[in-house]
Amino acid sequence: MPLPIRSRLLVLVLSVMLPGIIAALWVSWQTWSDEQEATVRHMRDSTRALSMVVDKELARRAGIARVLSLSQILDSAPQVPPDDLAMLELQSRRAMQGLSGWVELNAPDRTLFSTRLASGRVPDTPLAPAAAASAPGLAVTGPAVVNGAAAVAATPAPPGLPTTAASRPVLVREAVPLIEQAVIGDLGPDPATGQLRAQIVQPIERGGHVWLNMSITVLPQEMQQIIDAQRLPPDWTATIMDGRGTVIARHPGGISYAGRTGPEDLRHLMATREEARFDSVNLDGKPVIGYFTKSPQGWTVVTAVPRDSGLGGLGGRTALQPIAIGALLLVLVGMFGALWISRRISGPIHALSAIASELRAGERVRAPKTGMLECDEVALALEDASVAIRQGRSELEDRVNEAIDRTREAEQLSSRSQRTAALGRLTGGVAHDFNNLLGVISNSAHLIQRSPHAESLAMPLGAIMRSVDVGSRLTQHLLRVAGRQPVHPQVVDLRSTLGEMNELLATVLGKRMQLTMTMAPDLPSVRVDPSELELALINIALNARDATNGMGEITLEAGRAAPGDVQDLAPGEYVAISVTDRGPGIPEDLLVRVFEPFFTTKPVGKGTGLGLSQVLGFCVQAGGTARIASQLGAGTTVTLLLPARSSASAADGAARGEVSLPEARANALAGARVLLVEDNEELNRVTASLLRSFSCQVLTAKDADEALQLFGSGAAVDVVLSDVVMPGSMDGQALARELRKRRPGLPVVLISGYSEALTAESSFIVLRKPASPSQILEALRRAMGLPTGM
Repeated sequence: MPLPIRSRLLVLVLSVMLPGIIAALWVSWQTWSDEQEATVRHMRDSTRALSMVVDKELARRAGIARVLSLSQILDSAPQVPPDDLAMLELQSRRAMQGLSGWVELNAPDRTLFSTRLASGRVPDTPLAPAAAASAPGLAVTGPAVVNGAAAVAATPAPPGLPTTAASRPVLVREAVPLIEQAVIGDLGPDPATGQLRAQIVQPIERGGHVWLNMSITVLPQEMQQIIDAQRLPPDWTATIMDGRGTVIARHPGGISYAGRTGPEDLRHLMATREEARFDSVNLDGKPVIGYFTKSPQGWTVVTAVPRDSGLGGLGGRTALQPIAIGALLLVLVGMFGALWISRRISGPIHALSAIASELRAGERVRAPKTGMLECDEVALALEDASVAIRQGRSELEDRVNEAIDRTREAEQLSSRSQRTAALGRLTGGVAHDFNNLLGVISNSAHLIQRSPHAESLAMPLGAIMRSVDVGSRLTQHLLRVAGRQPVHPQVVDLRSTLGEMNELLATVLGKRMQLTMTMAPDLPSVRVDPSELELALINIALNARDATNGMGEITLEAGRAAPGDVQDLAPGEYVAISVTDRGPGIPEDLLVRVFEPFFTTKPVGKGTGLGLSQVLGFCVQAGGTARIASQLGAGTTVTLLLPARSSASAADGAARGEVSLPEARANALAGARVLLVEDNEELNRVTASLLRSFSCQVLTAKDADEALQLFGSGAAVDVVLSDVVMPGSMDGQALARELRKRRPGLPVVLISGYSEALTAESSFIVLRKPASPSQILEALRRAMGLPTGM
């Protein structure tokens, strides 16, 4: 696809600049990607470090619970003496020093002690939950039931132990199954106070049976202190979640987020992976990119950064913006420069285009100064070319006009030839069908003549037979027009033949017209049917007589054709026979139609329109053509172009295959077995009846296939009478050859009104439709070798 200079320059600029810009963007992108990976690694390391701290704190409390569960004091479980129980409680308090939360020892149906309460003995009178909650310094030591509900049992706090919120009495639990494996529980509300906490539960097993559970409470405040100690960036989010995905501690927001459930997609990912990078929306509704890892204790630590600010808050995309903007500006500056330069180049080129337009219009070209050396040289060359073009234009126009005239003439000749060929095929087909009808009429008339009452019908039968003769001559004329009439060509010496025809043509023209005949001394011979040549010249002479009203001069010239007259014919030498009259001429719109069958300008009854059609058909069948030239007021010339022969010889027009037979009796065909092959049903039936009237035995077939079937079935046949043009796989000639293969020497007679296959010589006896009964019987006798003559 052609591109203008402006586009080419833009492509050049882009091809030079884009690789560098793409390389810079690629390096920047790689740098940003490396920073992303570094941020992910930093987030992963921070998450793992925080997870280790959380795991360490949980492991520390789990270790305390495990050590306390192994105390010898509990070897007597589940019946632990009060003093030993007090000693274990004291050890638990000492183990939890410096830690938040408390230790509880639980039986299935009660809490034996809790370090969040003040130490002391169990009170004598149990307290209801409300009273226990309002009595300072009381500790729950045993179960009691008030009004069917769980109550608390309290004992006075020891002297000197401060009374705090942690020392409030707790509800005595209803029966709870013991946990038989050490677990770190999920965050949940305390049954007594509703305070959120998680528990590390250690089963106390003695003798293969779990009797008690030791639990250590983990408060969200402790985990929050761990997160706060990390000093994370302000835009980072750090979260500690339990095994269910419930928030225990968070940055930012503190323990106010404790108890909330994490995003569903994150919890689903946490259920399938131990650690992974993720994209989600945090509890504040902001898109984040984060990393999580599970601690061995079962809790999960999550860190995340906002997605819109880039991983790690590095602003990677923001860092790429100056590079992208700079690259865009660089491209725009380059394109602006390319456009400016393209204008400086396209101006002179447009000037050259204007000069070329003037040159195409035939105007005189003057070369302007364009400011570009190359364009100035081209402009000077165009100026010189315009001078040469103006000089040669006149000669070119003359040649073009001459070529147009020749092309128009060739087109007219081609169109006329195609139209004539189509009309020839049409007339040939019509003649074939018309001959079949004439055969039916002729044979039927002959059958009627053989009836006893024939004498009374003599007049209508005579009229019928005369009409058949007229129709037969008409069809033969049509076949001549179509060029399909079987002819008997021979080499004809034109000088002697035309000389002999001089008197005949003079008689046709009449006494008031003068015929002048001129023949070249070296006039070659031609191979034609003499009778057809004679008929063609007679038709031309009659047209000339009618055109001049029977008065004037007619000129006939014969000589070698000029090369320009036979350009559209097959290579070779041709003879031209021209007949010229001095009549009024033919208009140009009618001249192209004069060779069409049935076209005539004569009044009704004065002409059939078949004269010149026969002339053209005769010439085409001989291998040449016919031409006509006319000028209004100056006359008309009809020219016959015929292939020339080197020497003349005697006529060889006798049809081959015909044998001379001795005379025989008229009834020699009586009892002869005839196979009649005719596709026309009416003609088949009438011809069969005619043959039977002459005592022949007749087998009929409608086509070659049926005839071969009858012949192959063993039917006795003495002679075959077959039409030539038939439907089916083969015509009459092919059928005759096939029958001769099966029975050599089989007598065969062919009959046809029209056939291209019979335009050449045939090896069989051929009759022309419509044939009279005497002609049919004569041909059958000759084919069978019987005496001829009626």
